[in-house]
Amino acid sequence: MNMSIGELAKKIKDGDRRALAHGITLVESSRADHRQQAVELIEILRHSEFNSIRIGLTGAPGVGKSTFIENFGMMLINCGLRVMVLAVDPSSTWSGGSILGDKTRMEQLSREENAFIRPSPNKTYLGGVARRTREAVLLGQAAGYDITIIETVGVGQSETVVSELSDLFVLLIPPSGGDDLQGVKRGIMELADLVLINKADGDLKSAATYTCAEYAAALRLMRIRVHDPDGFPKAIAISAIEKHGLTDVWLEIKKLCDWRKNNGYWNDRRSSQLRHWFEQEIQRAFMAKLEEHEVSLKFKKFSDEVALGHINPIKAAEQMMTFFE
Repeated sequence: MNMSIGELAKKIKDGDRRALAHGITLVESSRADHRQQAVELIEILRHSEFNSIRIGLTGAPGVGKSTFIENFGMMLINCGLRVMVLAVDPSSTWSGGSILGDKTRMEQLSREENAFIRPSPNKTYLGGVARRTREAVLLGQAAGYDITIIETVGVGQSETVVSELSDLFVLLIPPSGGDDLQGVKRGIMELADLVLINKADGDLKSAATYTCAEYAAALRLMRIRVHDPDGFPKAIAISAIEKHGLTDVWLEIKKLCDWRKNNGYWNDRRSSQLRHWFEQEIQRAFMAKLEEHEVSLKFKKFSDEVALGHINPIKAAEQMMTFFE
């Protein structure tokens, strides 16, 4: 699009999906001139007030995340809501490439006028999300999407960064996926607001019901969180493919969101996330400094000396830091 950043921002606020796609491409770019434009765009749009809900969703590959998102998203659209999906795909550590096939797995939802699906590569960024997912969430909010679903890479216990982007965190589990509750571990389970046991249909229905009961019991034993009402976090058995239990999930999400808003935790959480965003940007800026010519030469020198065993890593790091004083 050949337009100014101000014009792009206006089109995004008007709900132009093509402009939104262009804006996300801009914020994901690593080019210096694009980063300047992205910062300007975010500065214009950050004041866009909209009562959106950000849902983080994770689960192991094959658990049915795409099926859940498509049918859950269609249900939300039928309720008169606009849905944005940010699907993060893993990138190869060798080639850097990603498949980005989420749109093809959500064929019905991708055709909906009130839905926007954006696959993005994580480019080996840790935590289950892409480096600029946070900015994409902000653009979607400015574009007027009521619900933003952030689907993580889905590789395991590291999927926790999404909790710093979302208002609530949903974990999808397969029937008998726990095997003596191996899935209940400090970290991802402590962050989950809803644990959904998917594929509660056909021959797997009884296994899903049993798994749901196990997780419900385990969640009751975990430390009570002050920012949750009674009964949360909770486990629910669903069938994404048969669309069973999706209405219940939405009702529980609304109940939790309303409680947090009414008790002051909603704004506190978002303020904390903004603080975390700032800290992350400082870390990125510092790491970018290491790529500057003079600094990179110093960094390489210490790195080579560490590799040869001439200096220990802790001492080398301390001496490297003096370069910034």
